[in-house]
Amino acid sequence: MADSGRPTERLNKRTMVEVSHAIERAALAAAEDGPLVVVAMFQRAPYFERERAVYGRIAAQSVTTVIGLVADQPPAVPDGAYPVRLAATEELAREWTVVALTPRFGAMLVAHDREEVAPASTTLEGGRLFDGRWHFRRDDALHELVRLRRALADRLPPPALAGIDDTLTRVRDLPATPGESRTEAAVRLLVSRIGRNLDRQDDLCRQLDAARRPAAESGLTGLADEAAVRRWTGMDGTTASGTLPVALVGIRVAEPPEAPERLGRRSAARELQAVLQVLTAGLRPIDRVTRFGEGDFLLIMPALSAEDALQVAYRIGKDLGGLAGTYPFVQFSGTCVVAVTRRRPLPVDQIRRALDWAVAQGVPVAALPPESDTTPA
Repeated sequence: MADSGRPTERLNKRTMVEVSHAIERAALAAAEDGPLVVVAMFQRAPYFERERAVYGRIAAQSVTTVIGLVADQPPAVPDGAYPVRLAATEELAREWTVVALTPRFGAMLVAHDREEVAPASTTLEGGRLFDGRWHFRRDDALHELVRLRRALADRLPPPALAGIDDTLTRVRDLPATPGESRTEAAVRLLVSRIGRNLDRQDDLCRQLDAARRPAAESGLTGLADEAAVRRWTGMDGTTASGTLPVALVGIRVAEPPEAPERLGRRSAARELQAVLQVLTAGLRPIDRVTRFGEGDFLLIMPALSAEDALQVAYRIGKDLGGLAGTYPFVQFSGTCVVAVTRRRPLPVDQIRRALDWAVAQGVPVAALPPESDTTPA
C-alpha cells in the first residue's frame, strides 16, 4: 500500500464492508458531475460475487469500472467493467480497495490484509484485520487512483486507461468541493455507531454459544459444538480460500478400552474433563476446540505458524501422558496431526485421514506439507 502521508488505522472486515458499501452507494447516486471512475480490488472471487449486481449498476453509469481479484483466468465481470487478474503472490492480492472519483466527488478505502484476526471476534471473516485508510475526500481518491493506474497500466486496455486519464485531467482542473470534511465526519460517526451495534451483537452470540455447551463442558474455554464452528468459520456466510491462514491440530486421544467400565461413569466424566483441560490449556481467545469423532478433537488456531502449532501438539502429547499422575489406572496417550491451511472449508476430512495414518504408523506427531493432500511425513 502506497504511503500517502496520512496515518493508517487498524480496521476489521466488518467496518470495511460498511465503508465499502457507503462508497459504492455514493458512486451510484444520481449526479451530474461525471465522468465517474471506480476501481475495486476484491482479493478473491467469492467476495466479489456478493457484490456483482451492485457493480453491474456501477459499470453501467461509469466511464471506467475496474475489478481486480486473484484468479487463474481473467475473472468474469459485469458488462462494461474491466477485469484484472491478480497473482496470489503479488501485493495487490492482499489489498481491499474501493476508489470512486469524479471531477467533483471522491471517496476511497485502501487496506492491506494483516492475515490476523481480532481476539474477541465471533467469526473468522468478520474479525479479519487490515491496516488501511478511508476518506470521503476527492483529493485522497485522486492520489489512490493515480497509484492504481500506475500499478495496473499494463493490464488494462486503452479504453479503460483513456477513461481514467480523462477523469484525472478534469479533477486536476477543478478545486475540491467545500464541505468534504463535514461529510466525512458524519460518515465516520455512522460507521462507529454501526461498529458498536455489531460489538453488542457479538456479545449476544458469545452468550448464546456458552448456553448451548453441554453441562459437563461448559466451564472449558474455547470448546465449541459443530454448529458454533460452522458459524465461526463462516461456512454459513461468505468466505474464501487463499486469505487467512489457519493452523489445525487434530488429536486422537487413546486410553485402555476397559477404563470407563472399570472406573465408572462418574470417573470417566472427570477424565474427559481433564483431557479437555489439557487440550484447551494455553489457547488464545480466538482459538477453538471441537470434537469431530469419538476420541477425536480438533484445535483451530487462526494466524498461527506451523512451528507454533507443532509446539502445541508436542505439549498436548506430553500433558496427556502426565494425566496418569492423577488417574493412575488409566494411561492416556495422544496422536496429533498438524497442518496450516488457507482452504475453505477447512480440510477436516484430510486431518481425519492423516490421524488414521499416524495411528497406524505409530507416529505421535505428524505434520502435513503446506496445502497438500499427500500422506504426512
